[in-house]
Amino acid sequence: MIARAASPAVEALSHDDPGITLQLRDFRADDLDGAWYVLAATDDSDVNAAIAAEAEQRRIFCVRADIAREGTAVTPATFESDGLSVGVLAGGEHRRSAAIRTAIHEALQSGLLTADAGDEPGEAPTGVALVGGGPGDPELITVRGRRLLSRADVVVADRLAPQELLAELGAHVEVIDAAKIPYGRAMAQEAINQVLVDRARAGKFVVRLKGGDPFVFARGYEEVLACSEAGIPVTVVPGVTSAISVPALAGVPVTHRGMTHEFVVVSGHVAPGHPESLVNWNALAAMTGTIVLLMAVERIELFTKALLDGGRPADTPVLVVQHGTTVAQRTLRATLADAPERIRADGIRPPAIIVIGPVAAFAG
Repeated sequence: MIARAASPAVEALSHDDPGITLQLRDFRADDLDGAWYVLAATDDSDVNAAIAAEAEQRRIFCVRADIAREGTAVTPATFESDGLSVGVLAGGEHRRSAAIRTAIHEALQSGLLTADAGDEPGEAPTGVALVGGGPGDPELITVRGRRLLSRADVVVADRLAPQELLAELGAHVEVIDAAKIPYGRAMAQEAINQVLVDRARAGKFVVRLKGGDPFVFARGYEEVLACSEAGIPVTVVPGVTSAISVPALAGVPVTHRGMTHEFVVVSGHVAPGHPESLVNWNALAAMTGTIVLLMAVERIELFTKALLDGGRPADTPVLVVQHGTTVAQRTLRATLADAPERIRADGIRPPAIIVIGPVAAFAG
């Protein structure tokens, strides 16, 4: 290594590596004696040009760090991942090759790009993967979830699963719509379970793609049990639950120091007072923390009445977020007393998250 001056890092490198000899002086032509490769990386373009010219005369590979096209060789931007070595050349544009290298690396890590064409038969994933797709924005799925989705033979998708992720699937992937729309069409849970088992038994790798987290009001564990009883291996990939992420992206934390130390997530699928309800609404009304209601728009009058009857203050702040984390997101601020009327007047429809408690005042 020849340099007029060296930084502490370069000096340390020469001290730590016995294979590196550092000489603090100007370049001389005889520095190339016996060399087959040289890197001209000074901050003086004239010096770099002189090095490249001498290297070309001696038929030595020379890489110029400042003007790559004027060297006699170009080095790729490289990385290794899971036994795969990748090098990127961009016509001598080092920054461009580095940027593309980074983009490819990130795409492999996220599952947007796969390198499975050379897999041996025994290396392909098998069974069923229960994947949480996140709250709606396709970029909020986990890296592992996206990677498994990219390797699927069959995808069984719910209505709330990010549709953009389905658009990225290959043409060979079978996509089965298991949409569950309140008071509308739905595929019976038993039928979904059977599809998972049947496709997996046929040797297909099945991804069950759900919105949010598969174990938060998504009947995910029922599917785990059904597959396990049939002898089908199941992988569970947690997802970003809408109960926390949607309020967060609307500017509301579900907890806040000095304001609330607790929050509870409640399904609105069953009305208060219904024989199948497992929720103690009087206890919810008595708590001072945050209540997050999912699937509650259709019965919001019943839920607010139960909380008011239980003693929750009428002026308790309420935040409603429809289509959270997507381009169609809408927010509504209200109070516990007027939330039902405001929701109906604004035409709020599922899917929507309803946040009740002092933290809801942060919205906006």
